[in-house]
Amino acid sequence: MLGDWYATALFWRPQVVLFVNDLTRLPVLVPLAPAASVVARFVDQVARVFAGLGLDPRFVDAEVVEMSQHRLAKTASRSVVGTMNDFAFLAVVHRDHGEATDLVGLSLRLAHTPCGPLSGSTGFPDLEVLALVDGLPGLS
Repeated sequence: MLGDWYATALFWRPQVVLFVNDLTRLPVLVPLAPAASVVARFVDQVARVFAGLGLDPRFVDAEVVEMSQHRLAKTASRSVVGTMNDFAFLAVVHRDHGEATDLVGLSLRLAHTPCGPLSGSTGFPDLEVLALVDGLPGLS
């Protein structure tokens, strides 16, 4: 339901992949290693972030099922690339200042960052996801 996700590697120690949703700009951080299974682990991690946002478990389960099928392609949105660059910078700041103890916590911290592309709606990725899910029939 959330549509496309984009990813970029962050060359931290250990390395991390930053995934950002096109529609909501929700960020999700996942350890890169082992790289062959990063997409499968992303699906598990996004479920943890959804749970951290307090999303309806029925939505989480349905979205995880949909995300089990994926296709990798080059990033097509310069706007999302800009958001990923902002999140990559902020993630380092939050991590270095001890504002999150794990990648789920850091993802949730980043999710409450104002995003220009969302200025016409909620303004924040976490609120955008909550509003989207709240508007779904059978879940409100």
